[in-house]
Amino acid sequence: MKMFSNVLTGLILVILITGTAFAHFGVIMPSEDIVEQKDSKKITLKIYFMHPFEQQWLNMEKPKIFGVMFNEEKTDLLNTLINKKVKSKNTWETQFTIKRPGDYIFYLEPQPYWEPAEDKFIAHYPKVVVQALGKEEGWDKEVGLPVEIVPLTRPYGIWAGNVFQGVVKLNGKPLAFADVEVEYFNEGGKVKVPKEPYITQIIKTDANGVFTYAIPRAGWWGFAALQEASYKIRKDGKEYPVEIGGIIWIKAREMK
Repeated sequence: MKMFSNVLTGLILVILITGTAFAHFGVIMPSEDIVEQKDSKKITLKIYFMHPFEQQWLNMEKPKIFGVMFNEEKTDLLNTLINKKVKSKNTWETQFTIKRPGDYIFYLEPQPYWEPAEDKFIAHYPKVVVQALGKEEGWDKEVGLPVEIVPLTRPYGIWAGNVFQGVVKLNGKPLAFADVEVEYFNEGGKVKVPKEPYITQIIKTDANGVFTYAIPRAGWWGFAALQEASYKIRKDGKEYPVEIGGIIWIKAREMK
């Protein structure tokens, strides 16, 4: 019995350690973040729930809501999503054709994900901005998600080494001293870390809900502002907390 208890304790520790190191991110990743006149106007958007640095995909149910906001007008794109398997996990994909110049904000509301290692549900609300045909207007507008990162830095045309700033809002109001997790989309696992804390960078918002991060490398970067929801979800006769997250993805390029 004592041996079983020791083994169980060890397993719990492993799960806790793993849960701390492997941050969850909702992802909306467009094939292009800037579409110019010479480019194809049809872009592909891939939707994941995953650990982006470790390149580990998680099963993602079809979102509750998936849409695009353009000129403050929202368009429902949910029925355009196609199920795709990545490493045997459910992901989603769609194509979208740019028709007018301006900033397109793609966003979603997920089905809550049950995370047994942390005894909680996770609901992340990712968004990404695609700038089209030279008109830079709309990137700083709020979609109106329950928790949302509103960029203070234009979220495209960013060099590696630039500073990115955003304000975290919870139900439309700035969220002071909130945790913001930052991860690199480590495509192909090219970046190796010397120690686990390098995988997920942690910063906090200030008293006005503003955070700042200097981007060290070219590629896609995700910022996730996390908060415990004011509601719980019942599962197997028990209520569990819900982690909600406002996420934005931006792409930095190397200056050559």
